[in-house]
Amino acid sequence: MRKDKPSRTAYKVALNIITLGAKPGMDKIFPPGIVEATAKLLVASGLVSATVVRWCSSQIMVSVYEAFDWMIPGQFEAFAHRKAFCERQVREGICKGATQVLILGAGYDTLGWRLAPEFTGVEFFEIDHQATAQLKAKSIEAMGTRDNLHLISVDLSERRLANVLTANKSWDRAAQSVMLAEGLLMYLPDAAVRDLLSQCAAMTGAGSRIAFTYIGTNADGRPDAGPWTRLLLWSLKLNGEPWLWSIRPEQLNRFLEETGWMSAPELLGTNNKHGVEFFAVAVK
Repeated sequence: MRKDKPSRTAYKVALNIITLGAKPGMDKIFPPGIVEATAKLLVASGLVSATVVRWCSSQIMVSVYEAFDWMIPGQFEAFAHRKAFCERQVREGICKGATQVLILGAGYDTLGWRLAPEFTGVEFFEIDHQATAQLKAKSIEAMGTRDNLHLISVDLSERRLANVLTANKSWDRAAQSVMLAEGLLMYLPDAAVRDLLSQCAAMTGAGSRIAFTYIGTNADGRPDAGPWTRLLLWSLKLNGEPWLWSIRPEQLNRFLEETGWMSAPELLGTNNKHGVEFFAVAVK
């Protein structure tokens, strides 16, 4: 991943959300307000113009996305399910007593900005590398800051998450928390995924949960992206953001236990697969 430039993947996901918002029926899946907030954030950042947003919201663009869905069948609509899954876990976690929410590799996600005014007693934290986080902060400044939304600009490949959170006076490592790793873990090597999950467990209190998405592993040991896996993995590597980590669903429980977590398949929406991604939740 290019650390000197904003994430291209985060940008593509945000545009996908805007276009997906124009697809009939997606309003029944998407969390309320997410499409409008995403468009507002991208315009405020200067990444796109209002004209581009209108074009992305057209039925023509919906047709274009659907035409290219052959490479990863179902992945176009999967983003709506992924966003709904993550927000559901945050809301449920807060309902169960969580007072902190941490979004890892936040990109241009708007969950923290949207939910912070609703849950004023909850502290929301976002972490991303400097190039993306600074652009995000510019957008939030223009859209309206939230007193309980903390944007942290740091490269977790250079600084440990535990050290970053310990240095932040607003973070309480004993508090029940919700952590999100949406569309993130596949970009990290195995050792980094293990270390990150272990740090998340060490920096949260009892009853905490972590919701994440992951890619399954193919018979040949590579991430399983369907019939066009070889082409997709090649294109991701060419763009500088390759997939590095995957795991078979039947191996996930043991992997989580080794990092201080326990799989929670009973929680709503877990163990589902949309497109090529599995959704999962682990608890302490």
